[in-house]
Amino acid sequence: MSKLAEFRQLEKHLAEQLQALEALKGDAGLKKEIEFETKLRDLLEKYSYSLRDVINLLDPQGGRRAAAATLKSGPRKVRQVKAYKNPHTGEIIETKGGNHKGLKEWKAEHGSDTVESWLAK
Repeated sequence: MSKLAEFRQLEKHLAEQLQALEALKGDAGLKKEIEFETKLRDLLEKYSYSLRDVINLLDPQGGRRAAAATLKSGPRKVRQVKAYKNPHTGEIIETKGGNHKGLKEWKAEHGSDTVESWLAK
C-alpha cells in the first residue's frame, strides 16, 4: 500500500473515531457514570479509603473465594497403565494414553472397538 493510500485510510478511520467520540459525549448514561465516579472518588479521598477497602467492606469473602479456587486446581490425577494383548500375535503393549505408535497401528488395522476389547483386566 502506498503512503498516500495509508494516510487516507488512517484519516478516514480517525474521522470515524471522532464522530463516535462526539456521539458518546452527548450520551446521558455516560454523563451519569462520570458524575458517579467523580463523587465516589471524592468520597474515597475524603474518608481515606481505597477501592479495595470498599470491596472488602461490601464483599469480605471475595478475596478468599478467588484464592480457594486456585488451590483446588492441583496436580491432575495420575493415569493408570493399560495393557493391550494382541490375540493374533501375542504381543503386549503397555501405555498410559492412546498416543502409542503400535496401539495406533493396531487400531488402524483392526478397528478401535476391537483393540479396546483386547484390554487386559
